[in-house]
Amino acid sequence: MTAVSPELPLWDTPVTHRFGVAMALHDPSNPHVTRVVHAIEDAAADAGCAITLADTGDSVATEAEVVRSLREQNVDGVLLSPAAGDDSVVTGLVRLGIPTVLVDHVANRNDVDQSGAENIQAISALVRHLGTRGHRRIGFVADLPGRVAGDERALGYRLGLGRTGLRWNPDLVANGRGDASGGAAAAGKLLDDHPALSALVVANEAMLVGVHYELHRRGLRIGDHVALAAYGDPAWARTVDPALTVMAPPVAEIGRAAVHLLLRRLTTPERRPETVRLAPEFRHRASCGC
Repeated sequence: MTAVSPELPLWDTPVTHRFGVAMALHDPSNPHVTRVVHAIEDAAADAGCAITLADTGDSVATEAEVVRSLREQNVDGVLLSPAAGDDSVVTGLVRLGIPTVLVDHVANRNDVDQSGAENIQAISALVRHLGTRGHRRIGFVADLPGRVAGDERALGYRLGLGRTGLRWNPDLVANGRGDASGGAAAAGKLLDDHPALSALVVANEAMLVGVHYELHRRGLRIGDHVALAAYGDPAWARTVDPALTVMAPPVAEIGRAAVHLLLRRLTTPERRPETVRLAPEFRHRASCGC
């Protein structure tokens, strides 16, 4: 069954363009998706455009179905956060010449417009921040491999170690599977296998929930026994004690840039595809112990 939102736009009101927005609207590994959607809605409304939301469930099969449904509704363009594992839907949109922008989840391709956050330098900066403050055994809770953002953040971890004069040790990396339970298990494994571990960097905010829980479950004081830093800035990260040091992705800007890219594609369809990478903001708080 096609997972298209029942809250369809009212075509009675004149609009400049009609866009389809296809993404995993209830993806626990991407808690900021709601903020991305709100930014897209606001930017589209400012441009006099209407949108139809479609939930892909982060499934390639569902993604193909909802994109087909959006095409049948004759939308003028598609804003797509592609599911991991297969880019056949993106390839199909490109081959059909349908104006498309990939949002948040970017891909390793140069034939489509994309809007997302920078990952490599962001994680590298977190590692360097910890390394320059005396941490020599810095563990990394990695995302699932195969998605560009996760792979880039893993690369950023290695780059940060090198820039700090530390050697990469694969045993200090654990796969957090992209979610809270996986984050907890990964943190537990790292702490069990490496009792001298003094710092953890977490690749996304969903896994951060689990890592934070596991540290507290073990009675470890964050910022004292173990320094903690992460990619992503959920609201609770600012209110816990100690507050968490993070790289905060520019979520609203990613959504707005995606809409602007799609509008430019409609007005100048012949231009070369463009990838916009927006830098996260370093937010220094107490969890790193400094």
